[in-house]
Amino acid sequence: MSEPARFDRGHTDDLMTFLAASPSPYHAVATAAERLEKAGFRQVAETDAWDGTIGGKYVLRGGAIVAWYVPEGAAPHTPFRIVGAHTDSPNLRVKPLPDSGAHGWRQVAVEIYGGPLLNSWLDRDLGLAGRLTLRDGSTRLVNVDRPLLRVPQLAIHLDRSVTADGLKLDKQRHMQPVWGLGNDVRDGDLIAFLEETAGIPAGEVTGWDLMTHSVEPPAYLGRDRELLAGPRMDNLLSVHAGTAALAAVASGASKPASIPVLAAFDHEENGSQSDTGADGPLLGNVLERSVYARGGSYEDRARAFAGTVCLSSDTGHAVHPNYAERHDPTHHPRVNGGPILKVNVNNRYATDGSGRAEFTAACEAADVPFQAFVSNNSMPCGTTIGPITAARHGIRTVDIGVAILSMHSARELCGADDPFLLANALTAFLEG
Repeated sequence: MSEPARFDRGHTDDLMTFLAASPSPYHAVATAAERLEKAGFRQVAETDAWDGTIGGKYVLRGGAIVAWYVPEGAAPHTPFRIVGAHTDSPNLRVKPLPDSGAHGWRQVAVEIYGGPLLNSWLDRDLGLAGRLTLRDGSTRLVNVDRPLLRVPQLAIHLDRSVTADGLKLDKQRHMQPVWGLGNDVRDGDLIAFLEETAGIPAGEVTGWDLMTHSVEPPAYLGRDRELLAGPRMDNLLSVHAGTAALAAVASGASKPASIPVLAAFDHEENGSQSDTGADGPLLGNVLERSVYARGGSYEDRARAFAGTVCLSSDTGHAVHPNYAERHDPTHHPRVNGGPILKVNVNNRYATDGSGRAEFTAACEAADVPFQAFVSNNSMPCGTTIGPITAARHGIRTVDIGVAILSMHSARELCGADDPFLLANALTAFLEG
C-alpha cells in the first residue's frame, strides 16, 4: 500500500538518522555540533576569552551542548529565546569493574541509570557506546553498534508465578547482560576489547562512561506508516528538533528579534544536578559571558535575562488506548495532534498563563496545532528541566513536548508527523 499524502517526512527521516547516530549523550552532542558546523556555527572553548562577534557559536561540555546565534545589531541587553532539552535516556551503564560472570557465562556488570522500564531491556540485542578517557586526558567516542550484549529472561517453565503475579525483576541480580562464554573471567577484558575496537593502544584507557543501547534501528510503524518506533526519543526527539530550528533561524533571510539559543543538558533522568545538567551553572555562564563579550554590564545582563523566554521541550504522555483511566479524563493528547503544552499548578512544570500565550503565538505563526496535557489528579506528575531552568536563572519558562507512548522503554513510540510539527513551532519561537 502506498503511503498517504501527509506531511513532508523528510524531517522524520532525518530524526531517524539522528537517533541511530546518537547512542549516548556524548554522541548526541557531537552529532548536533556537526550539524551546527554545517550551518556556520563554530565551537568556542570555555577556557578561552570570548569575543562579541556576530554569528553562531557553541560550547560542548561532556554530554551537554549550548549553542547560540548573535544576529547583526544585537545589543548587550538583547534578550535570549531558548529551546531547552536533555540528551540522556534511561539505560544500563557499565560499572567501574565491568568484567564478571558465573557458570560458564561471561557477563558485564551494569548499573541502572534513571528509571527505565526494565522489562523492555530483556531479550533485546544490545550494543555498547559512550566515552573513553585516555591517560593524557583526551577522550574518544566508541560505538559497538552490533549485537554484543543481551539480558536473558528466565524461561516461564522455571518461574510459573509470572503468570499470576507478574514479572518481578531484581535490579542487581536479574539485569546483568551476557556477552560470551568462558570460565576464566579476566579483569580488563571489556576495556581491552573496546580499545581494539576504537583503534586505541592497549592500556591507554583509564576511564570510561559506557552504556547499552538497542541496535534495532528506528522504523515507521503501522498500516499507513503514520507512527515512528525508536530508541531515546525521550529526549533526543527534542534535541534534534531544537538543532534543526536553531540552524534554520541562523541560516534564514530574516534577522531574529532576540538571540536564539539551544541548551541540551545531560543527567535530566537522575535530577539534573551535575556540571552538565540543567541544575548546574553551564547555561547561566554561557548567557552571561555572551552579554559581557558584547560589552555589556551587569545591568545589561539583568535586562537580557528579564526579557528571556525558554521553551523546555521534553516528551510527554499520549493517551494510552489500554490504560485511558490513568490519564486526566478531559485531557487526552493524541499522537500526530501536534506538540503538547504541559501544565501542573504545583510547578512540576513551569508553564503559566503567560507561557501558554507565548507558545500559542509560536504555534499560530507556524500554523501548527497544539494540545494541552495535565496529569490525572490521582497520579503523581513527572517533571523535567523547565522548573529548574526557571528557578535557577529567573527566566520565564514554558514546558512543552511531543506526546509519546512507552516512555522510558528501550524503544518508544510517537506519531510520525509530530517531530516535524514540533520543529516548526520551535523555529517560529526562536525567530521571535
